[in-house]
This record gives sequence, structure tokens and C-alpha cells, in this order.
Amino acid sequence: MPVGSGSVAGSPYLGVFCRAGETMALLPPGAPGDLADLVTRSLGVPTVRTTVGGIEVVGSLVAFNSRGAVLPASATDPEMEALAAFLPVRRMSGRINALGNTILANDRGAVVHPEYSVEQREEISAVLGVPVVPSTVASLGTVAMAAVATNRGVVVHPRVTPTEAGVLEATLKVPVHKSTANFGIPLVGACVAANSRGMVVGDLTTPVELVHLQDGLKIFD
Repeated sequence: MPVGSGSVAGSPYLGVFCRAGETMALLPPGAPGDLADLVTRSLGVPTVRTTVGGIEVVGSLVAFNSRGAVLPASATDPEMEALAAFLPVRRMSGRINALGNTILANDRGAVVHPEYSVEQREEISAVLGVPVVPSTVASLGTVAMAAVATNRGVVVHPRVTPTEAGVLEATLKVPVHKSTANFGIPLVGACVAANSRGMVVGDLTTPVELVHLQDGLKIFD
């Protein structure tokens, strides 16, 4: 089943607690076992349980694609090792530590918060192995909260501008689709974890939103 829904500690903001890609999905240790099983079934990848800097909101803190992962400087050695079993990993220093909220990546490109320096963008590019372009989504620098991207599509905040949508399409090389999740929440990246095989959404997501999300990410039963 490529589509599932759930919550973590009563929160439907799955994108805050879960980060998914083509090789693995991250969940915090406190996530229920049935959710981990659902993520594995829906996305077709193993689930890694870890915190980042001792914090459970791993979806907000880690960014990765099929080539590598970037973590904030607060990540401990054991936390790095948990990811290194699947991907090359690197800590990033700097003022921004919510890398999962500010780096929107797939295997073709990455769109990042405009406040990342040129040197930081080069570092992200080196780890993820893709071109990196600064931009906003719906005027928000937290691009990976305002959108969710896979190798098939990117679903974005309904207030994305035509210029922003053009940057996303040119960088990620996938079509842009607008939607909300969790009964009208425009920050779809905070509500959805997805890869090219499937997606898991917050359990407040409506049937109409599910149709839009599936269409945008090209995920069908």
C-alpha cells in the first residue's frame, strides 16, 4: 500500500518527525511501532530510529537524498553512525540547525533557505551531489516545510508564486503541484513524508487532499 496516515504523540505533523528518501526513512525512538511498520510498508524502505542532538523532531533537523545526508552540528557520533550505515553523512555548522526544514532536495537538485551562505550551499551540494539554488516557497525560507519533493514531483504551499514554482521545477526537474494537508494546512512538508514509491500523511488529511497529494507526487494505488 503506497499511501498511509498516522501521527506521532498525537501530532499529525509527520514531516516534523519523519524524513524519507529512496534509501531509508528516519523516525524518532518515541514513534509508535505501528507507524514505523506503516512507513516501511508504504515507502518500501527500512526505517532508522534515532534522535538528532537528543531531539526527536528528526524530520526538521536532517536533509538527505540518495547520495548523502547533512545534519546539524548538534548531532552526536552515535546519531551520525545510525545514518552512516545507509548514506555518507556530514555535520554542518552555522546559525541554521533545522536543516530538514530549510533544504528541499531530491536526487536532481536542492532548493534551500536564502540565508545559507555561498560556502554552505557549496557544502550541501558536495554532500548531496546535486546543484543547490537559494529560493523561497510562498515567501518562506523554510522551503522544506512549505513543500515536499520526491524524484517524481513536488507538492507546494498554495501561495507559491510563479517565479518560485519556476525555480523549483528548474532545480528539482519535476512538476509542481499545489495542495494542503491535515485539513487545510498549507505547510505540506510539515505534514507529509514521501519518496517515489509512496507517502505517509498526517491523519487529519482529507480525501480531497489525498487525491491532490497523490497526483502531485505521482503516487497511485
